[in-house]
Amino acid sequence: MMKALVPAFLATTLLAAPLLAGCSTADAPALEPIPGSITYGGQPRTKLTKSPIGSAVHNAFYDQQGQRVYETYILQPDRSLKLVRRRIVPDFP
Repeated sequence: MMKALVPAFLATTLLAAPLLAGCSTADAPALEPIPGSITYGGQPRTKLTKSPIGSAVHNAFYDQQGQRVYETYILQPDRSLKLVRRRIVPDFP
């Protein structure tokens, strides 16, 4: 039984690998900061020296239309912040 599962697993892996390679976000356009974003107007003056590289930094604020905005940044090796995700949700149920 185990010998039959190994070839099936390998075949599935070989077929799925090219499909998953197309799921990269490298081709997605970079998010631009908006008013309220941490990096709006440039990188912050203070550096995050105690946080490990690759740490996620979260920010929440209201945009100019009154909608709640949640952003996620990743701390880069040069200590700059890269905006990787933005979610805009209405402030009412």
